[in-house]
Amino acid sequence: MYSQVLVLNASYEPIHICDVKRAVILIVKGLARSEQNTPTFLRSPSISFPVPAVIRLVHYIQIPYKKRSYSKGHIFVRDNYTCQYCGKIESQNVLTLDHILPQSRGGKSVWENLVTSCKKCNTKKGNKTPREARMSITNKPRPLNSYFYLHLVRSKARYNSYWRKYLYFD
Repeated sequence: MYSQVLVLNASYEPIHICDVKRAVILIVKGLARSEQNTPTFLRSPSISFPVPAVIRLVHYIQIPYKKRSYSKGHIFVRDNYTCQYCGKIESQNVLTLDHILPQSRGGKSVWENLVTSCKKCNTKKGNKTPREARMSITNKPRPLNSYFYLHLVRSKARYNSYWRKYLYFD
């Protein structure tokens, strides 16, 4: 069964992913309309309800974009699951986070000081700065911007045929 539903703002801007239960509640309350349904149905003795794949809010919601705190998964997505030192693309369970300025030297756990690294490069760099370890960083780390959530939604939805036309894939 389909367990996630793409939520669009009234302007068709993707703003959230919710579960089917929450999507059905929004539709029944009249706060959203189904834009795309899956071939499955929720059934009760008196009603049969198509499972939504995409819903759109009836009224436009202003989203206050703010700087979000980092998470390991967000850093991996930002860096495209690529070691920022050697360029290897790895799976999430093989990668680590590396502090550009090591924590032992006062480096903070913030967006601008964290990069994705493979274990080999992280060990090689150790307790040094990239310059001291004679390593270079492929992409300068940046904090989340206001469109990062859309990027996360797109990465989750890459293979969801129902969501593709709402997420501006080529």
